Amino acid sequence: MKKLIMLIVAACLMAPMAMADTNKQLQKAMNKEKKEKMKEYKKENWKLFASSRTLEVALLKHYDKLNTLGDDGREVVGVASKFKSKNIGKQMAANNACVTYAQQAGSSLKGRVMSDMAGDGTSAEGEFDHFYGAYERLVEKEIKGEMEESYSVIRDNGDGTYELQTFYIVSESAASKARLRALENALKESEAAQRNADKIASFVREGFEQQ
Repeated sequence: MKKLIMLIVAACLMAPMAMADTNKQLQKAMNKEKKEKMKEYKKENWKLFASSRTLEVALLKHYDKLNTLGDDGREVVGVASKFKSKNIGKQMAANNACVTYAQQAGSSLKGRVMSDMAGDGTSAEGEFDHFYGAYERLVEKEIKGEMEESYSVIRDNGDGTYELQTFYIVSESAASKARLRALENALKESEAAQRNADKIASFVREGFEQQ
């Protein structure tokens, strides 16, 4: 009994040390990633856009937020190119980020549904086509409110046009509500999807966990 108690005490003492070591390694990896990103931006002539902060501070805040969210945090990048108006470029990048997220969400869901159907020995791929398209379109619309802008970088193409990258952070637990709202309306597009609504809803809640 005494040996068991000693083992439990030892485990409790070691757990915080292991956690601290893991956090230290993660912080080290993120610092390395930040430095590499800074070098890349400098080499490719990217500048921080529409901010009074330095690019280094913007990156620190970005990675700190991702670290705080852990597995719940997802980085999404919106890209715009060959534009003259910076305001228009900013909107183009925002739209691109929403499209990118929606396509990833649609691809993830399609993979789960097809895998599940194959496991059951059934195939309804054709019946689901309208559903997948509707789901992506509706996620693109719904996700806008969950996209938290982190920072943007811009560079001059030298011909009167610019390129812009805007980095967003999405909390997947919050985004799941947007995906479920999209699902509710997308189900109207397919009887096959309606028949499997509960299972599909569970896939949507899980998001990208199975990828």
